Amino acid sequence: MLKTRSSSHWLYRTAPFLRWWPHVNRGTLKADLLAGLIGAIIVLPQGVAFATLAGLPPEYGLYAAMVPAVIAAFFGSSWHLVSGPTNAISLVLFATLSQLAEPGSAQYIKLALTLTIMVGTLQLAMGLARLGQLVNFISHTVVVGFTAGAAVLIMASQLRNFFGMPIPRGASFIETLRQFVVHLPDVQPWVLAVGLATLLTGLAVRRWAPKVPYMIVAMLAGSLVAWFLNNSFGQAATGIATLGALPGALPPLSMPEFSLETEKRLLGIALAVTALGLTEAVSIARSIAVKSGQRIDGNQEFIGQGLSNIAGSFFSAYAASGSFNRSGVNYEAGAKTPLAAAFAAGFLVLILLAVAPLAAWLPTASMAAILFLVAWGLFDFHHIGSIVRASRSEAAVLGVTFTATLVLHLEMAVLAGVLLSLLLYLNRTSKPSLRSLVPDAADPQRKLVERRAGVAECPQLQVLRIEGSLYFGAVNHVGEYLHHMEERKPGQKHLLLLGRSMNFVDVAGAELLAQEARRRRARGGGLWFHGLREGAATMLSKEPFAGDIGPEASFTEKRDAIAGIYARLDKDVCARCRKRIFEECGPAAKVSPGTTAS
Repeated sequence: MLKTRSSSHWLYRTAPFLRWWPHVNRGTLKADLLAGLIGAIIVLPQGVAFATLAGLPPEYGLYAAMVPAVIAAFFGSSWHLVSGPTNAISLVLFATLSQLAEPGSAQYIKLALTLTIMVGTLQLAMGLARLGQLVNFISHTVVVGFTAGAAVLIMASQLRNFFGMPIPRGASFIETLRQFVVHLPDVQPWVLAVGLATLLTGLAVRRWAPKVPYMIVAMLAGSLVAWFLNNSFGQAATGIATLGALPGALPPLSMPEFSLETEKRLLGIALAVTALGLTEAVSIARSIAVKSGQRIDGNQEFIGQGLSNIAGSFFSAYAASGSFNRSGVNYEAGAKTPLAAAFAAGFLVLILLAVAPLAAWLPTASMAAILFLVAWGLFDFHHIGSIVRASRSEAAVLGVTFTATLVLHLEMAVLAGVLLSLLLYLNRTSKPSLRSLVPDAADPQRKLVERRAGVAECPQLQVLRIEGSLYFGAVNHVGEYLHHMEERKPGQKHLLLLGRSMNFVDVAGAELLAQEARRRRARGGGLWFHGLREGAATMLSKEPFAGDIGPEASFTEKRDAIAGIYARLDKDVCARCRKRIFEECGPAAKVSPGTTAS
């Protein structure tokens, strides 16, 4: 039975499409065909826009939405995720590769394709190594901050095309802003008019006809305005540049550059794109799975994305990932299986063959306006506001990531956000809450509750709850608290630690507890435990810690713990005590003349 189950698991990991293929029928095929057609229409302007943003010829954005989309759909775990070109990866490519080669050149394209197969190989290796949980270390706050920064960079990169300014391509954000101010007198009014017509049309369609593909309508409007102006005044006078005709053909076969020198130059970029692409894909897949009720396998998504990029690199596709817009539209359009993504790729080929010559009429100013709209949609104002209001530390992560995206290399921006998130997390976990507890006198069961100011406590026994993990980072904080508590209340020689909220104990934490047990025992007291979790109990049972703590120090039941410790208390002190905290204390004893009650 176990062997059969293992074989089945291996088969589904190798060919995950076998899980959903039995669900395909005439009804799902009809729904998937319709969703695929809508997806193809949506990706046509997006692919052109993202390729332009990436510094590649526009047709490469469409190539990235063909073969990679099919492979990712068949070898991923999500039934609705659609892979293809994305704004974030496109921006990273342009920002990094433009420093190595001229955008749009043959060498630039070769580097982009080589980067794609490197990214795919890394993603596949991570999936096979079952490292799908690593994306959890890239917090949602980092993604929001990076995306907002990327949106600003997208807008900055398109200022030259929207206003018709001679701003150098590939300049830094600060330099781009400086050049924009310097060249304000050089704004070309006719180019600006085309850009504004496209922008306003897109905004109007999104506002009053949200179900209509606004990108296509806006591009048509911009193209008509450009045609009218060029016919009226001449292209030489207007200065309106156009995209040029797309090649109406299938994606040509390509060969990445396999050289050690090139791979060394691209390794850092590949790591950043890998992390970004996987984060996008898994996050989008999980967000849609919440609606669809589907279970997502992060490791399988890694494998699917890796295979899609490896295959895509041989079909002129640059690095692809999950597309939020296309995936969301795919789900809302009623897609039932991953065949919808495959149909979208097929329809895209047919559309490309039919409309490729029309791209010659598309103005670059219109493309800039479309990218402005795309960039504006990247600002997650809802979550930005929530983060700022909810947590100063998370707001700091957001601000650092956003700023780093603007002024550093994009791969370093993601790293900066991740590192700051981890540092803040470690800072929080290094200071676990330590709460002093006393029995609730009003509760017949004497339930332990947090002690408030002025409430009596036992003069010999301190009950303490540690909320968090006792690891190397928290040892100093807990040790200082225990030392301070000992100085304030030297009579409390016995300490009962409640361990249900203590997640785990490492070697450093165990050493601290062993030291505390030795010190209290030397003073005539002891260190005791109640409700330790299995992991913490196992660590404390190992040598040399077990010898200092002792097996008798741990209790399963609270009542047994109190009774056991009470038997070891100084009865002379108990006889004088009037506080009677525990049931075991009994009624208050009469104090002999000349003595003082505790």
